[in-house]
Amino acid sequence: MNELEKLKQIIEESSSIVFFGGAGVSTESAIPDFRSASGLYQNKHDSYPAEEILSHHFFTKHKDIFYDFYIHKMIYPNAVPNLAHQALAILEARGKLKAIITQNIDGLHQMAGSQNVIELHGSVKHNHCLTCNTFYDEHILIQTKGICPKCSGFIKPDVILYEELLDDDVIEKAIYFLSSCDTLIVGGTSLRVYPAAGLIQYFKGKHLVLINKEKTPFDEDAEIIIHDSIGKVLNEMIK
Repeated sequence: MNELEKLKQIIEESSSIVFFGGAGVSTESAIPDFRSASGLYQNKHDSYPAEEILSHHFFTKHKDIFYDFYIHKMIYPNAVPNLAHQALAILEARGKLKAIITQNIDGLHQMAGSQNVIELHGSVKHNHCLTCNTFYDEHILIQTKGICPKCSGFIKPDVILYEELLDDDVIEKAIYFLSSCDTLIVGGTSLRVYPAAGLIQYFKGKHLVLINKEKTPFDEDAEIIIHDSIGKVLNEMIK
């Protein structure tokens, strides 16, 4: 029995699966990752490194540069769900998948039909004015370039920037599902970025599955390791 067959058997026998995903889930929707050779962090904008631009202090001091970078490099309004997003939505509809915990901010899981999505780092689809607290979607943010059409205040994306803490309620919900599931499938993440990667320690279930193109620090703990396309692998699981 090969690894794909083993995974399919595990999914069939599991009653409570959680999927923990990273940037590699969305690269198949033509959204670049961050740390690869062609990733977002290899670029500079107005001589500033991307990681600095995506920080709280930079947003506070240089909003014009922040908005220009964020709108052109972080929002992909034409992106659509890929095979991985679609397969996970199907597994949830079948009652197998109980939650998706994602480090991504693109909202593609919900677009594919998934209901219980825990967004560790927020979403580009949620934004609010810092002055009047009016909610705006990403299309308004793009159109106004970050200026509130209601009061002319600044619109802040509801994404976690560097120097900002993860939301306690979101973390608590993620820990609940990780600690209560029998199978954890991790896909498209190096598991090297904390504090998100540290959440894996709360998994106490039976089957840990890693689907990633590169090795991770948790490989030795995994029952199944597959170095292949996440969309391809998950699509096989729903057939």
